[in-house]
Amino acid sequence: MRRSFFAFPLGLTLGLTLSLAAAAPALADGPDLIFRKSTVFKLLTPNDKLATYAIDDPVVDGVGCWYTVPERGGIAGAFGVAEEVSDVSLACRQYGPIKFKEKTEQGDVVFRERRSLIFKKMQIVRGCDAKRNVLVYMVYSDKLVEGSPKNSTSTVPLQPWGASGDAPKCADFIHD
Repeated sequence: MRRSFFAFPLGLTLGLTLSLAAAAPALADGPDLIFRKSTVFKLLTPNDKLATYAIDDPVVDGVGCWYTVPERGGIAGAFGVAEEVSDVSLACRQYGPIKFKEKTEQGDVVFRERRSLIFKKMQIVRGCDAKRNVLVYMVYSDKLVEGSPKNSTSTVPLQPWGASGDAPKCADFIHD
């Protein structure tokens, strides 16, 4: 049986297209791009940039985190195969009444994003400083073979919002 020269690439293309279409709803729930600024000019390919994104804590209503990451341009960046550096800054704030949707663990992942084609990812994790009633968020990158010690930390003191009365205690929502 003779195969067509175009059969495999067409099948591969169709499979990738269907995979991306299935992933589209998950991508829509990702971080919100606030803005990008170019940092390095590239003549014929995309520039290197700094991009600022926002996410909402999926378990704690009323808390948002904003982070800035470098995004490589060039040919590798244009095709999404560049390994990004581990430099990430983070700021988290209360922007409304705090409401915990469920109990959580210390160090639970709030958000995760890949930073290279296969092995590197950036994570934002959450903890609770029960003594001070403060949520603590940390961002870091890890890699299968060699991780990065680069990280950033932000805190959100739990405060009453408007006439809502007392602030919740984060210790009440941490599993023992």
